[in-house]
Amino acid sequence: MNSIAGHKSGLTWAVHISVLLLVGLWIFPTVGLLVSSFRTADQISSSGWWRAMFPTEQNLTLRTATPDTQVKIGDLYVIEGNLFEVKAGKSAAISAWGVTSREIDAYKSGDQAELRKGGLLTVQSDGSYRLESDTEISGKRGPRVFVTAVVPPEFTLKNYETILISGNATDNMAKAFINTLTVTIPATIIPILIAAFAAYALAWMEFPGRALLIAAIVGLLVVPLQLALIPLLKVHNEIGIGKGYLGAWMAHTGFGLPLAIYLLRNYMIGIPRDIIENARVDGATDFQIFIRIVLPLSFPALASFAIFQFLWTWNDLLVALVFLIDSTGETTVMTKQIVEMLGTRGGNWEILATSAFVSISVPLVVFFAMQKYLVRGLLAGSVK
Repeated sequence: MNSIAGHKSGLTWAVHISVLLLVGLWIFPTVGLLVSSFRTADQISSSGWWRAMFPTEQNLTLRTATPDTQVKIGDLYVIEGNLFEVKAGKSAAISAWGVTSREIDAYKSGDQAELRKGGLLTVQSDGSYRLESDTEISGKRGPRVFVTAVVPPEFTLKNYETILISGNATDNMAKAFINTLTVTIPATIIPILIAAFAAYALAWMEFPGRALLIAAIVGLLVVPLQLALIPLLKVHNEIGIGKGYLGAWMAHTGFGLPLAIYLLRNYMIGIPRDIIENARVDGATDFQIFIRIVLPLSFPALASFAIFQFLWTWNDLLVALVFLIDSTGETTVMTKQIVEMLGTRGGNWEILATSAFVSISVPLVVFFAMQKYLVRGLLAGSVK
C-alpha cells in the first residue's frame, strides 16, 4: 500500500533526515571555521564560535601607559589613562583585577593596589586607571595589570592581513596560495586532455586488446596511491623531475587517469550510436567526430571529473611532501604550509582557523559553481 500514488514511503522521511544530518555535520564545522577566522585570540580562547555574537568574560593581560607619559602633580608623579586604549581600543566592564598572575582577581573595580616597585594603582570598571608615586616612575614599559572583564563581541580582518600580507615567511599564505594553484590547475587539465582521447578510443574505436585495456583501467582504480609513491619518486629522480612542479604534475596525472578514463568512457558510450555513424557516413574522421560531436556532448562528465581532480590535488599533502622537495619554501603548497604553522603557531588558533578557511574557500567556490554537472557526470552510463 505504501507504493500507491499520493502516499510516501516511510523510508522517504528517513532519507530526508539523514540528508539533513549529513548537511549539518558538514556545515557546522565550516561555519565555525569562518566565524573563528574573524575572531581575536582572546575571543577564541574564552568562548566557542557559537557565542561569537554575545559578550564573554575574559582574563586579559594589559599594561598601563609607558613611564615617559607621566606628569608631576604637586609632589606626586602620575600616569592616567584607560587600559583598553592600550589594547587596540577595546572597551569592556572590569569586574576584578590584580597586579600579579597568581592573584588576578585580588581587587575589585575602584580598589587601590600597591605595586612591588612602588606606587599606588587604582582601576575603575570602565578600564580607566590612575598610577601615582612619590618618586619618579622608571622603566621602559608600564606595569602589567591582570583584569577579568566582560568584553563585547569583536571581529577583525587582522588575521587575514597576517597570513596574506605579512612579510613573515612562516605566516604568509599568499605564496603558498599561488604555489597551490600552480600545482592544481595543470594537474587538473593534463589528465582531462589525455583521458578524453583515451575514453573516446575505448568507447568508439575498434582495435585489438581494447577489452584488456578497459579491464586494466578498472584494476588500476583500486591501486593504493601509497604503493606507487616510492617507485615513482625513484623514476622521477633518475630523469630529473623529482624535485619540482613537473614531477608533481606527472604524479597527479598518473594517479588521476584511471578514474578519468573510466568516468569519461561510461559517459561517451552512452551517446547515441546514430550520431556517430551519421558523422562517419558524411566523411568525418575520428578526430573530427571527437572534437565536434563527442567532446561538446561530454562536457558534464568532463566537469564532473574536473571537480574531483581539482579538490583532490588542492587538498593533497602526501604528493606535495614527496615530489615538491624544497628547503627554501619556494614550492610550498597551502596544506604543507598549514602543517608547518601547526608547529610554529600551534597556540594561535585564530591564525590557524584563518589559514584553514583560506585553504578550503577555493574548493568551495569550484564545487558550488560546477555542482550541477556533478550528478549528470556521475550518473553517466547508469541508465539507458
